[in-house]
Amino acid sequence: MGANAQKLSPAEKKVFAKKEDSLKIYADSMINGETAGKRFLSDSQFVKTFVRTLKINHSFSYRFDSLPTVSKLYPADSSFRIFTWQLKKDEYLYYQKGAIQMKTPDGSLKLFPLFDASMFTGKPNDSVRTRKNWIGAIYYRIIQKSFNGKNYYTLLGFDDYTVSSNRKWMEVMSFDDQSGEPVFGGPMITFKDDTSKVKPVLNRFDIEYKKEARTLFNYNPEMDMIIYDHLISETNEPEKKETYIPDGDFEGFKWENGQWVHVDKVFNFKLKNGEFPQEATIKDEGGNIDEKKLMEQSEKNIENAKKKEAAEKKPAAKKKAGDQ
Repeated sequence: MGANAQKLSPAEKKVFAKKEDSLKIYADSMINGETAGKRFLSDSQFVKTFVRTLKINHSFSYRFDSLPTVSKLYPADSSFRIFTWQLKKDEYLYYQKGAIQMKTPDGSLKLFPLFDASMFTGKPNDSVRTRKNWIGAIYYRIIQKSFNGKNYYTLLGFDDYTVSSNRKWMEVMSFDDQSGEPVFGGPMITFKDDTSKVKPVLNRFDIEYKKEARTLFNYNPEMDMIIYDHLISETNEPEKKETYIPDGDFEGFKWENGQWVHVDKVFNFKLKNGEFPQEATIKDEGGNIDEKKLMEQSEKNIENAKKKEAAEKKPAAKKKAGDQ
């Protein structure tokens, strides 16, 4: 990722590495600072220092790999990268932050800051949004697709939503043809093939589930599908999302003609209670985002599910003469 970027000289790398050392301290303190005041101050210092660093020519070529609490994603075409991170307000609330850095021919900075407005909206799935009223998330996967000559980038992200539940988000991002500004969401998530057909076309999609539950919501390149756990209320209270856990079934989305079409049942089997695969959380106890571990576990979960389905479909071997 980012392979087409300008190669930095040893001297340039040294400058960025020194800046990154300072950023690393602020980034850690945003999550682990002892007081809210310290965390908010660290966030302010992080943002100022980060923007100054990105203004250095050819900053797009520096990967900032020593910032474990900051997610850094590149699409397949390396035309931009998206940073997301979060600020811990208290034990119950996190603020999501973000920025999109475009790759420019001369190495100058073109940056789109993202402002989280999710706490001010009651129906986040119903609207197309700009960077000024973004639905915040810590992104862990980006999937590039195209339709009618235009590129679309599907973002999968995690949100520490409430004290008792988490969310995972899916939305399609594109860039406005006139302004070049990022556009979040659009009528590109459809349930048209569902037998019930009660759900509308959505601008974005999310699952909300019990805080302690571990859920799969990721893209599988081999199947070319986004796959996620089917959730049920463990207390038979469907109105309470904080009671939702995986039940062993999987749903998904398949890209068709410029839309993600919902697939009601990805695998034709259901695991026994307690056997459903669990995905690693997006963060470790220190608040670090372990994207690689998350990706590996997701792919392992899907592969195990496929093997189990194949085994159940395989006909029993016929007995040979003389077999007991």
